[in-house]
Amino acid sequence: MLRHIHRPLRRLPLLRYSHSETRPLQGRVFIDALPVRLFPLDLRYFVALLGEEELLERIRSRLTNIKSHAFTVIDIEPYHKDGGIFVSFEYTASDPDDALKTIRAELEKEAKSRGGLPSWLGSGAGVWMVNGQPWIEDIPQLPSNWLSVAFDGGPDIGEERLYELFRPYGMIRSIDAPTPVPAGTLRSANVVFDKIRYAATARNAMHGTQVFAPGSKSPTRLHLTYTFPLNAHKVRDWLASHPRVVLPVAIFLLGTLTYAIFDPIRATCVQAKMENWLDVREFRLYKWVRDKSLELRIFEPTAHVSDSTEEVWKERKQAETDLQAYLQDWPSTISFISGPQGAGKAALLDAVLEDTDRSVLTIDCREFQEATSDTQLVNALARQVGYRPVFSFFSSFNNMIDVASVAMIGQKANLSTSLPDQVRGMLSVVRKALQSANSSHQRDVQREIRRQARAEEHARRDAILRERILRGIWHDGRLDCVSGNGVISELGVGDEILDGQDVTSTRVEEKPASERKKEKQVEAVGSLPIVVIRNFSSRGSTREEVFDVIAEWAAGLVENQFAHVVVVSDNRENSKRLAKALPSKPLHAITLYDADAKSSLAFVKRKLKDADINLDYTTDQVAAVQRLGGRASDLESLVHKIRNGSRVEEAVEDIISRGVSELRKNAFGDDSEDAKHLPWGREHAWLLFKLLAKDTEVPYHQVLLEFPFKGDEAPLRALEHAEIITIGTAANGRPSTIRPGKPVYRYVFERLVTDPIFSASQDIMQNEKLVASAESTIKSCEQELLSLREINKDNESWWHGAPVALSSRTRYLLSKMRAATIKIEGLERRNAELKKVLAKGD
Repeated sequence: MLRHIHRPLRRLPLLRYSHSETRPLQGRVFIDALPVRLFPLDLRYFVALLGEEELLERIRSRLTNIKSHAFTVIDIEPYHKDGGIFVSFEYTASDPDDALKTIRAELEKEAKSRGGLPSWLGSGAGVWMVNGQPWIEDIPQLPSNWLSVAFDGGPDIGEERLYELFRPYGMIRSIDAPTPVPAGTLRSANVVFDKIRYAATARNAMHGTQVFAPGSKSPTRLHLTYTFPLNAHKVRDWLASHPRVVLPVAIFLLGTLTYAIFDPIRATCVQAKMENWLDVREFRLYKWVRDKSLELRIFEPTAHVSDSTEEVWKERKQAETDLQAYLQDWPSTISFISGPQGAGKAALLDAVLEDTDRSVLTIDCREFQEATSDTQLVNALARQVGYRPVFSFFSSFNNMIDVASVAMIGQKANLSTSLPDQVRGMLSVVRKALQSANSSHQRDVQREIRRQARAEEHARRDAILRERILRGIWHDGRLDCVSGNGVISELGVGDEILDGQDVTSTRVEEKPASERKKEKQVEAVGSLPIVVIRNFSSRGSTREEVFDVIAEWAAGLVENQFAHVVVVSDNRENSKRLAKALPSKPLHAITLYDADAKSSLAFVKRKLKDADINLDYTTDQVAAVQRLGGRASDLESLVHKIRNGSRVEEAVEDIISRGVSELRKNAFGDDSEDAKHLPWGREHAWLLFKLLAKDTEVPYHQVLLEFPFKGDEAPLRALEHAEIITIGTAANGRPSTIRPGKPVYRYVFERLVTDPIFSASQDIMQNEKLVASAESTIKSCEQELLSLREINKDNESWWHGAPVALSSRTRYLLSKMRAATIKIEGLERRNAELKKVLAKGD
């Protein structure tokens, strides 16, 4: 019954326009396809304005489907304030009322066929016949859900009739009857709609409509205007007209809301992520069900699958010991684990963390490198650390506000933040979560220590009591209260020996204070959370500043002893960023290298055995496998090729050949233009290739002092960063040796060095640079000799011993010029021989 009462009533007869039999008739419809403008800076208005022309064309195209009575669109006029579009049309008909009903039916059918007419949101717009004469004005008065209906030229319209007229446009909240007004003023009634959209549609469709009141012979013209109860719009107008005051206050309130509400929630979510509060596997019920299932053999336990680096793990024992020692002491620096891919860094870290039950927070920087936008990077970091909620869409919204604030107040509102600032803000919340977790663990540790102390005290007292009972010197005074014995039996004190009178009682040995203090420190260190930063490398990334922020954050954690920080990277060169963020203390460096020959062969045997491939492992096959070295990625590639049908020798040869092509391109470039963009010169790479083709490793400082490096470490560091070479360090962290970037590179270097054409071309270019250097030396000596000649022109010696000094310097310069000349002659002869090699071709 209630639904029947509130069902929209039928619409009134449509307005008749003056017409004749020969001239076409005109009508107008109102389409609510635009947003109702609620305030001057309504962003929806500006968004809809961008696609207004396309929207009008889409509406015109849809209305061409109306064919009844020669329906023709003659004008489309948007009315932005009330969020609608007026469409004027022409039609021909002998009966206008019947024709308009038909046109209205077709318009509604067309709208319903596709879920509404086009709108600024895509679709869903409704169409309404305009019954009166709409009032299109530009008065700066915004719409309201309150309509004041004034009655002009006739009697008042009753509430029931008003309900019938306005109910089709939307739900009506209330209707206020007309009240007495001063003479000469139109009487009016207030119609309150549920939504502003309903009121705006009713005003534009019903303004100027002539309605006959019951029993009246003259019509009453309806004049509709917006009204605002209690002048609520004045507050909105004041806020809109004072942006210099409103924007700073809004920013302050928004920041207060963020810090007071969202940041504690986010810190709690980070702590929940770190401590696995929401992990079902950590629930007691799950553990109990799992244990019972295994006990009753409902489920079989999962067989342990050995990791691919278990065979080479014996080379990692010292590194594992160093990492455990770092985690067992108070954090004062960052532990940096470096090593090539496949060297077992992940297995080392997992093995150490598996032995501890401490909270671990892991950040994988590889996702930052793969992110294509700032939003993806922020979301990736939030997902890894459990930072929730995150409003990444606010970034673009804040940029729009900044642009609008520049137009309004002449300066930015500073709501938008750069990517480093966003990451820094997120990591500050993570830091608070780590500090909270550390404090919580410390309280748990102190509680456990107090519990153990109480247990030890009870044990000590029980031991003393047992000793007294065995010696027969203990007496319970409570028995005297029951039996009436003793000196003061009423108080429960008898003739027994009191505490302190038994000087011969045995004392239980207590732990020294220093030992108890040490145990407390160990427990406190063991409660610190661990932060693991994997794949810490900015190579191939355009967001270098993000890695600087992460390095600063990690340094702050260890300086304040909030957590142990372990950074894992494939390249030792990436430690410079961490060292810059923590300049006062050296990093705790752990370097992993490739496995030895025996472990590599064991790795290949196990992999092939798992694939049901049995080889004889002849001497040639073993030698071929050993040529690849202990790099897990190369061994995996070898196993894959063997599983695809290749022989061991062929697979190894293919890997070396592919390495030759890749290294020729990466180290020397495709052409001279490409080589200019390399951070090292071709002569730098060629010298190292020749040296490493002969020896497995060469001294670092010996290479650094030779041509073409001449003390410049930048090319060496760049080659190491490109993983072409590996720089080993001594026990004190000083660079000591240079090795190939991968063990197989030694044979790749040999192939390049023994290639006659390639070797000759590189030697010629290197010799030309040596010739240029020697010629520069000769020219500088010549200039100095000319200067000495000018000095020696004066026969009178201005200083005693000057002729001897000049002659000594002259002999030195001449000997230096001679040595440079001999070197140039030798290099030119060598270049002539090499050019003959190039002339022969392949």
